Amino acid sequence: MRYFLFRSSRRATIALILSGVGVATIASLTGCTTKDNPDEIRQRTAEATATMKRDAKAVAEGLKEGMSWDKTINLNKASREDLLTLPGISEHQADRIIAERPFDNAHSLVSRRVLSQEEYDKIRDRVIAGH
Repeated sequence: MRYFLFRSSRRATIALILSGVGVATIASLTGCTTKDNPDEIRQRTAEATATMKRDAKAVAEGLKEGMSWDKTINLNKASREDLLTLPGISEHQADRIIAERPFDNAHSLVSRRVLSQEEYDKIRDRVIAGH
């Protein structure tokens, strides 16, 4: 749990740093000089804002992915959407997992031929089969 909290706080710190860099970038690009006309300032501000939106979205997606990586999924209770967050799990496989419930243990995915051993190896650290 401590490792998870450390990783989460580190991600939050990185996100704050990137946000601060973005604000500084916008401020520097929108600074007025005597040579700049309002249209140029608006254009540069729009470009900087678009860049910040793209970067913020990438940071948010990275945080979301990192947070979900630490989450263990219960095969017997997980929604289809939760199952689809597992690496390599297709919509068809998620539907098969749901249809084959309940599982006594996570390795039952292989013994009941829902997934191959290779597919199971990719997700085994992220799934349980609790009741």
